[in-house]
Amino acid sequence: MTTAKSLKARRQFKNKIATVLAYFCVAFSLFWLVWIAGLILVKGIHGLNLAVFTQMTPAPNEAGGLLNAIVGSLIVCVIATAIGTPLGILTGVYLAEYGKKSVFAECLRTVNDVLLSAPSIVLGLFVFVVIVTPMGGFSAIAGAVALSLLQIPVVTRTTENMLQMVPNHLRESSAALGLPKYKSILRVTLKASWAGILTGLLLSIARIAGETGPLLFTSLNNQFWNVDITKPTATLPMVIYKFALSPYENWIDLAWAAVLIITVSILLLNLIARYASSKANA
Repeated sequence: MTTAKSLKARRQFKNKIATVLAYFCVAFSLFWLVWIAGLILVKGIHGLNLAVFTQMTPAPNEAGGLLNAIVGSLIVCVIATAIGTPLGILTGVYLAEYGKKSVFAECLRTVNDVLLSAPSIVLGLFVFVVIVTPMGGFSAIAGAVALSLLQIPVVTRTTENMLQMVPNHLRESSAALGLPKYKSILRVTLKASWAGILTGLLLSIARIAGETGPLLFTSLNNQFWNVDITKPTATLPMVIYKFALSPYENWIDLAWAAVLIITVSILLLNLIARYASSKANA
């Protein structure tokens, strides 16, 4: 009896220690998160004004904004999404519905895992050699291709996982009704998993929105207004990289404003992704 009580007391003591450590880890993580978010909010609001959304990036010690960088980021991200989304979804559909455990499918999964964990700057160097050098200069399209290489593995993995979660009896039912496999995939399996795939797509956009490494070697930067995707294009990450390292007060303030804009944008994308995920699980 005494031994049983001592074992119970020991287990309860260990449980309390584990609980305290868990709460400590949560508090420690939240402390840094709140500190970083608070710093971004305070510094970003200080540099935020109407000119940020209406004027071009300025010369040192002159008034200006981030309009060209905001538009450039939108252009690059939209093109990257237009390239990466269909490729990622189609690859995920092949892995889940056609390839499954075949040798080629396993090779694709391996390549996808490598891309998923590859440093973004390496992909930027790859695009620099393959696209920038032959084209003879930096461009928005090169930046979009580099970002799409980061987006494709995320969309592929999410699509495959979501399709694998669709019950097989739905596929069997559509086959029993005489639907060809491609129609069954379009009208049944993809329709049943659209919310989860959308979540992965939004998270992939959030990932590429703040990437700087690939853009250093692809789209570079542009201080002036430009919507030509074959020319160097300003983006918010590159403006942050350039302005934050400068000694000029107006550039540093604009860099903090750009950080706030990107942070809020990514937060909104994550909230939308969480909502889509909750609808998928409902």
